[in-house]
Amino acid sequence: MKAVVLLSGGLDSATVLAIARSEGYDCHCLSFDYGQRHRAELDAAARVARSLGAHEHRVVKLDLATFGGSALTDKNIAVPVAGIRDGIPVTYVPARNTIMLSLALAWAEVLAARHIFFGANAVDYSGYPDCRREYMRAFEAVANLATKAAVEGARLTLHTPIIDLTKADIIRRGVALGVDYALTVSCYQADGDRRACGRCDSCRLRKAGFVAAGIADPARYQTG
Repeated sequence: MKAVVLLSGGLDSATVLAIARSEGYDCHCLSFDYGQRHRAELDAAARVARSLGAHEHRVVKLDLATFGGSALTDKNIAVPVAGIRDGIPVTYVPARNTIMLSLALAWAEVLAARHIFFGANAVDYSGYPDCRREYMRAFEAVANLATKAAVEGARLTLHTPIIDLTKADIIRRGVALGVDYALTVSCYQADGDRRACGRCDSCRLRKAGFVAAGIADPARYQTG
């Protein structure tokens, strides 16, 4: 079975790749150089893909920085480091998941793959509307209306195996499947040495998840 796996280089997507591999899928990993603040996560994605035996790994270059509107694509907007707050944070990238899933869908159709794996999480997440279960169902419905393959009977399934897991449960699942989390980068603003800031929302969620799981976090942090 062929599957396209969206691979950011972070903790969640690495776990999802491990899950897909454990279920017997031939994994074609897709990452995006979309104008984010650093390339550390792309280097991490390549390491994770090799470590977990992906069939191939491709990086698609986009330029979402052309539009900005997010702390991840506009250096004039500061990444928040004061702690996780209610509401949709400025690290939300407009339409990012829709764009990435659409390109994954295009590649899946070319590969004759009927499965896409995506590491969306609706429990320990930063308030992004395109990480909700309702959105995933809606995208899958659109995918099966919009493609030649689906119209001809080869329906696509969008798998979101960690969507209802806590960060601690995701980490435990990954460790059981052999994920080396030292290879991953979760930080929104990692430095040139791949050290995480330790203060952004993503770092806070990661650190809290490892504490709750009772497992040491192998990431290198700039601060404690």
